[in-house]
Amino acid sequence: MRPLVFATRNRGKLVELHELLAGTQIEVLGVADAAKVLGRDLPDVVEDADTFVGNAAKKAREVALRTGWPALADDSGLEVDVLDGAPGVYSARWAGSHGDDDANNAKLLRALGDVPAELRTARFRCALVLADPAGPLGDELVTSDGVVEGVILEAPRGSGGFGYDPLFFCPEIGQTFAEAGVGPKGHVSHRARAMAALAPRLRSYLSR
Repeated sequence: MRPLVFATRNRGKLVELHELLAGTQIEVLGVADAAKVLGRDLPDVVEDADTFVGNAAKKAREVALRTGWPALADDSGLEVDVLDGAPGVYSARWAGSHGDDDANNAKLLRALGDVPAELRTARFRCALVLADPAGPLGDELVTSDGVVEGVILEAPRGSGGFGYDPLFFCPEIGQTFAEAGVGPKGHVSHRARAMAALAPRLRSYLSR
């Protein structure tokens, strides 16, 4: 079975994917791990599409072409209703610097300033794309989508997770994603739902 490269350097996402694929024989490598195995750098892919699936497809294709292995990529983010869906595809870099969680959360709290609780509805959305242009898939892409609904709190709660997890309260589990951590979060998260939809075909494809 060939390894699967998860086109991310985000350790939190890698942990989640390992949890989601627990019990399978699929070997998952992050971009940094794949670069070490190959003995060469793998530059970051510029995420300049205007949709989650567009960014995920671009990352999956480019990483698969650079490594020669099948690549899975996600693009995910937070959509806040009262902000017309922002930050959306800009979630990771909304405050300017990519991956500055504290700055992004602070900007979100400012943006929602006086917005009452009943209007602070939001969702996390994830698009997953599998690409393997050098393998049987050729130019075909395998895609899936996952969504989880929630509410943005007025102050962060919890120390686990990453991104907007401390502010995102999920009614299904009665906690923020940062309070829940990988375990409970892993059962209901947008990424978990996208992976659940993709997993059967992913396992089948990688075991050829």
